[in-house]
Amino acid sequence: MTRLLSGVALGAAALAAILFLSPLGLRLLACLVAALAAREYIGVLHHNRRPPHVIPVILLVVVTCWWVSATARGDVLALLLIGLSWLAAEVLFLGLTVDQAAARFLAPWYIGMPLGMLVAIQTTGGRVATLLLLATIVVSDSAQFYTGRLLGRRPLAPAISPKKTIEGAIGGVVLATLFIVSVGPPLLPAARRLPLALLGVAIVALGICGDLFESRLKRIAGVKDSSRIIPGHGGILDRIDALLFATPAFYLYIQAGT
Repeated sequence: MTRLLSGVALGAAALAAILFLSPLGLRLLACLVAALAAREYIGVLHHNRRPPHVIPVILLVVVTCWWVSATARGDVLALLLIGLSWLAAEVLFLGLTVDQAAARFLAPWYIGMPLGMLVAIQTTGGRVATLLLLATIVVSDSAQFYTGRLLGRRPLAPAISPKKTIEGAIGGVVLATLFIVSVGPPLLPAARRLPLALLGVAIVALGICGDLFESRLKRIAGVKDSSRIIPGHGGILDRIDALLFATPAFYLYIQAGT
């Protein structure tokens, strides 16, 4: 019951934000979510020990999210240069190993960039575009779960997520693609069915990769959830793992159509 109530509350909050927040309010909310998710990510990387120098990493994530969500953007190389400079400082002066610093350097691009793109999708394509992306991911997740439960026999990635099956993944691809091809054209008048079908496949495949990526991070750290901030669901990162990987594909589609 706790999980169900939390899920309903999260869905209602997300819908309200999409429908009623101003562009500035949406950007601020995305940056807040990015900061919380970044804190969870760093916590998973440094599980069982105090994470060093957390604030600069979170700031880089927030700045990346804010920059990508802007209508008028500058040169992305400036952000890359700042991130690389911090990576070098962590290795040369702060005592982190190269792999530790590289994993932390990933945070702005893994978390900040997709959440910024999510805001940019609404700015460019409108509320219906954002809702279409989120609905496609929900359909994909639900189809994977129920198809896997009914027909699943062969594990997809047993070393990472034993409950995921190949049959469930196929169900997710088929049903989510049918959904976006059916619902997409009325919501996005310029959309064509073949590109939407390819987009649907990409969203599901990337969403599965995002889910497995975060599961792998948690398995390496030996934790079940990225945090306990959401009752019954774990952390924010646990809820947006598929979205973080799928959003860039939808963002590129929307940008190509404008």
